[in-house]
Amino acid sequence: MKEINIKLYDFLNCISDAVDLVSPILSNHHQKVAYLSYRLAEQLNIPEDRKFSVFIAALLHDVGSLSIQERLEIIEREPDYINIHAFNGYRLFREFSFFENEAKIIKYHHLPWNYGEGKTFDGEEVPFECHIIHLADRVSARIDVNNVLFQLRDIRKYVQKNKDKLFEPNIVDALLALSQKEYIWLDLASQFPIKNLPKDIPTPMLNIDDIISLSSVIAQIVDFRSKFTARHTAGVAQTASKLAELAGMTPYECKMMLVAGYLHDLGKLVIDPNIIDKPNGLNEFEVSKIRSHTYYTYQLLNRVPQFDEIKKWAAYHHEKINGNGYPFHLKGDELPLGSRVMAVADVFTAITEDRPYRVGMRYENAVKLLMSMVDDGSLDGDIVKILIENYHDINKVRIEAQEKAVVQYNRFLTGKKEQSLHKQAI
Repeated sequence: MKEINIKLYDFLNCISDAVDLVSPILSNHHQKVAYLSYRLAEQLNIPEDRKFSVFIAALLHDVGSLSIQERLEIIEREPDYINIHAFNGYRLFREFSFFENEAKIIKYHHLPWNYGEGKTFDGEEVPFECHIIHLADRVSARIDVNNVLFQLRDIRKYVQKNKDKLFEPNIVDALLALSQKEYIWLDLASQFPIKNLPKDIPTPMLNIDDIISLSSVIAQIVDFRSKFTARHTAGVAQTASKLAELAGMTPYECKMMLVAGYLHDLGKLVIDPNIIDKPNGLNEFEVSKIRSHTYYTYQLLNRVPQFDEIKKWAAYHHEKINGNGYPFHLKGDELPLGSRVMAVADVFTAITEDRPYRVGMRYENAVKLLMSMVDDGSLDGDIVKILIENYHDINKVRIEAQEKAVVQYNRFLTGKKEQSLHKQAI
């Protein structure tokens, strides 16, 4: 199998689009901010490497907001000095080697300039790029795509009024210069603003190990929205990779399966966490919402051409051998081996993991349920047989992966608590 190498830029588009799916009101917000940040960096004659960093950070700047309500509040008002979602984003990406600089930019992208005090915070130097994104973010939130040119006068008044108070003066001057160029604003109001940027933006290439690392971060963005699912994806990914190995897939395919496992629930960003967290039966409306998530996983991963196989393995995990799954109603040989493996891994993890409202199934009941799903044509019998024959080894892999995820989630919650206390003290 040909090895996968993808542009970091393409993968980031997928991530930013996924986060924007949290609410239709926020459509393309990350692309708007990334586009305007890049144009401001150009106007300011910032070096190429820093220009790329501000662009990447802008594409990811709100990934730390984990609920619809918080996203709406971020857009609709000027956030407080220290915004928790910015720190969340920083912590999510700081350990990914490609994003060392970008994570620091995300951390303070809501810090006001405040007559120069915004150069540092709590003894730490604040990257100048933070202030570029801050202005781009606030301006983008004011854009009415139906008649953006008519708004320019009010946008100029807004940034001039807040020059040196909220916004760094040189960046304000750059914005005012850009406000004379209509195409900038028409680009900004278009459906996909960043497509209007230069095609030669330098971007690193990611190999399969890089992709696994970044995919695990994305899994946290999806899972950390809910305490009920905070460790689910880690269990599915590692279980699927182990099952793939036992099913005879190559070591490289097992790595691809790990990526697919980390990304299989990406479309759940569209779903209200209250539905995902609901411990009792879902009503008809809620079921219809849940049934859409794999479709969105498919569409988001479709934006990375090299993910053609991974996309199918990830997004078909609720399809059934008998054709009664969703959303594509594929059946039999239409489902590749990787998709069959993922479906079994997802069910196995879901029924055996403990959740706050119930204890996971133990061996006898789990095997009984899995076999019943083979009998009714839901799951592949050969894959389920492999799982049962290696049940304890696979379950150990799941447990270890999920215990590690719990540690990461608790660190995440501890950080949020520390940020809240810090914020209240200001």
